[in-house]
This record gives sequence, structure tokens and C-alpha cells, in this order.
Amino acid sequence: MERFHIIGPNRLAGTVRASGAKNAALPALAASLLTDEPVQLRRVPAVRDIRTMVRLLEHLGVACEGHEGGLRLRRTGPNRSAAEAPYELVKTMRASVLVLGPLLARFGSARVSLPGGCAIGVRPIDQHLAGLAALGAEVKLEHGYVDLSARRLIGTRFAFTTATVTGTENLLMAAVLAEGTTVLENCACEPEIADLAALLTAMGGRIEGAGESTITIEGVRQLHGVAEHEIIADRIEGGTYLIGAVISGGDVLLVDTEPADLAPLLEKLAETGARVEVEQRRIRVSHQGPLAPRDVITAPHPGFPTDLQAQYLALMTQAEGSATICETVFENRFQHVPELNRMGADIRVDGTFARVRGATALSGATVMATDLRASACLVLAGLVAGGETRVDRIYHLDRGYERMELKLQQLGAQVRRIDSADDADMSV
Repeated sequence: MERFHIIGPNRLAGTVRASGAKNAALPALAASLLTDEPVQLRRVPAVRDIRTMVRLLEHLGVACEGHEGGLRLRRTGPNRSAAEAPYELVKTMRASVLVLGPLLARFGSARVSLPGGCAIGVRPIDQHLAGLAALGAEVKLEHGYVDLSARRLIGTRFAFTTATVTGTENLLMAAVLAEGTTVLENCACEPEIADLAALLTAMGGRIEGAGESTITIEGVRQLHGVAEHEIIADRIEGGTYLIGAVISGGDVLLVDTEPADLAPLLEKLAETGARVEVEQRRIRVSHQGPLAPRDVITAPHPGFPTDLQAQYLALMTQAEGSATICETVFENRFQHVPELNRMGADIRVDGTFARVRGATALSGATVMATDLRASACLVLAGLVAGGETRVDRIYHLDRGYERMELKLQQLGAQVRRIDSADDADMSV
């Protein structure tokens, strides 16, 4: 099993480009099931979750080939399918549920194992299933699988009881081939949804309002392929490196990204005393001197992203004073706190609140990643900690960050990836 070895403290400085957004690439890959024509995607990140989705699509009859920094996908299976997404392929990735909508819309049936992923709390798919049922699907749950069937999906009006990103994406992909008009209300508004809608529109879909709370879809009989669609930049990966600039007293330029997608983070970093400069598709963040503590409440977009909460919590350990982080999206997302405390942080968790007292001098230690974003949090802590930090179980990190150690090295960090069985040489 691999781990990160970090020798700190480090100061990050230089230019970095975020990879394509994992959470935009996954539904884009699933959308390839909606046509037999080629779908060509650029800026697909080389991360574990993408590899898992590719294996799932290949199982479902989609040929996936690397092409010019991305993927070329084409479904080569039969026109009718009794396709099943088995537990063995989807147990590590919740986004596998995204094949439900496309399979049902295209072939009239789907059998998909209930999904897995990070252990950050309950993330049910009841809203997915309620929406698909509203479109005319018969839904059965048995033996850990979802079985869906429908002769023809019919447009409807459906309101999510709570905004869900993957639920919105699943219904969007199903409704695009439904007969008539579908209106989805209380939709999630994340940029990744607008990116999926842009792809579906390029394939011949008729969609209005993507990225807003109400989306209207005029169903079409079939979709065609697309010559090229570039996945948007990963705002969470980019935000992680910008937080790294502040926590390390550094100076990082993030290029080829959309600043508006990171507005909640940039506002908060400026409040802490960081210098934030924004140009078209470029963000420069730098910091020197004391950090001011600032509270954060996570919320769906356009609020502060839950996927940056752990990284921001690491930052607040270096702020002069007390800060409170309130997690409103997932109920079990402070598993990184005990590991930060082992490094010298002073954090107390009370339900959905984490109260941080800083600034504390962090010291290197062996820590264990518990989920994807907790991994990034511990890496950031290791960058400013004195001495050697070992971050175990970085397979979590590899689900969403493309070769993070190489990008950090380019920014001046002393970090390397090694096999955890080989601990003889700690020099970098």
C-alpha cells in the first residue's frame, strides 16, 4: 500500500493547472451510454474514480480509448440491453449510480448495485429513484440492487425534496430521451451540472436552466455523438492548492480555471488576510504574516463547498485565534480531526461543529486518511508541520487528485509517494 512522505515545513510557490473535474467527468462518461455514436472528451483526469467508471462502462459495452489528452467513447454493445452494474465494479464509488438514468432511458431497463464511496455519511439515492419513478419507471430494491424498467419514459414535473447533485444529473440524463417536457425543481446548482448539460446539448439535447434551481428538458428521440467536449477545471483540486498557498505562506498562480466557481473560497481566503488576484481564468493567491480566523458554514453551491471543508479546517489551525466550522451537508465529515490533533492541532468537535484554536505549531506524525478530502487536509497539514509526516491510505486521495505529489513538487514541496513497506529512506 502506498503512502505520502512529506518533510516540512514547505512554502508553495509557482504555477499550477487543475485537472479536469472528476465530478464533471463521471456524469459525462455515463452520458456516453445515451448514444451509439462516438463521444470525445478532453481534460479527463487520470484518477481512480475515472478508472473505475471506465471499467464499468466497458462492462456495459462501451469501448473507451485514450485520445488527445482525454477519452473517446463509443457504445458497441447490442441495441437492447439487460445490463447490470455489479457490486464488484461499483462498491468503491458512489458515482456508479449515474448509469441508472442513461441505461433506463436508452434500453428500458437497468440493474445497478447500490453504490459505495467515502465513509462520510449517509448519501441515499431515494431522490434518484423517486424522480425516475415520476418519469414512469417501475422501481424494485432487492438483494442490494436497484432494478428499474419502463417501456417509455414520459416527461413530468418533479421537485427534489433536497437538492442532490448526482440525483439532478441522473434525472437530466433520463429526461433528455423521455417523451415530452420534463421540469425539474429544487435542483442542485453546482457547475458540474451545467457542464453535463452543455455536453448533452452538444449531443442534441434540449435543456434550459442548467445550473439554476429549475431545469426544463424537452425530450428528443435520440442523441448523437460529439466531436469534442472539454471537462471543466476541478474547482476542489484548484481550491486545495490555493489553500496550500495560504497555509504555507506561499504564492500560487492557478491557471486555466473559472474564478466564479471558486468565489466562496476566494472570499473567505481574502477575509483571512490572504492576497487574492483574479483575472480571466487565472487566480493568484499569496500570503505572509499572521492569519485571521474566520468561521465557515458549508452549503450546496453557491455556498462554501463541503469538499473544501477539511482543507480549510487545516488552514484554521494556523490562524491566530478561534474559528468555528459548521458542516451542514454530511453528518460524518470530521474524521480527519483526530489525525490533525495528533499533529498538534487544538480542535474540538461538537455535533456538526468543529471549533479550532490557533495558531498551533504542527509536528510531523504518521496519520491515516479516512476519505478523499481528509487525505488532502492531512497533506496540507504535513506541508507546514515540522519534521516528517507520513500519510497512509492515499488510495482515497487518488480517487480525486491526479498525481498530487508531482504538482506539489513543482510548487516546491518535499513530498514523495512510496510503498508503505519501504520506510528505510525518508530523504526527499
